[in-house]
Amino acid sequence: MKVFDVREKLAGSGEYILGAKETGSHACYLIYGVMGPGEKGRELKAGHGHEEIILALVGDLHLNGQQVDNRTGIEAVYVISGGHSGGGHHER
Repeated sequence: MKVFDVREKLAGSGEYILGAKETGSHACYLIYGVMGPGEKGRELKAGHGHEEIILALVGDLHLNGQQVDNRTGIEAVYVISGGHSGGGHHER
């Protein structure tokens, strides 16, 4: 079993993508995201041929279409888990 400490890869607001480069697999990926206090309008959009599930770990996130706002005065943390949907870009 391989362990990935994604939290250490990101300092401050932004996203870190744990994907094929690290895992050696194109089957799925994980995005670790941090939003600053009151940060608004971050775009969360799955790539073509992908499906994603978003989980807020810390904070009160408000999803509006493909954008998310952090409604708190603290850093918000979320993870996105994704993979290929039927007809994804690796299928023929």
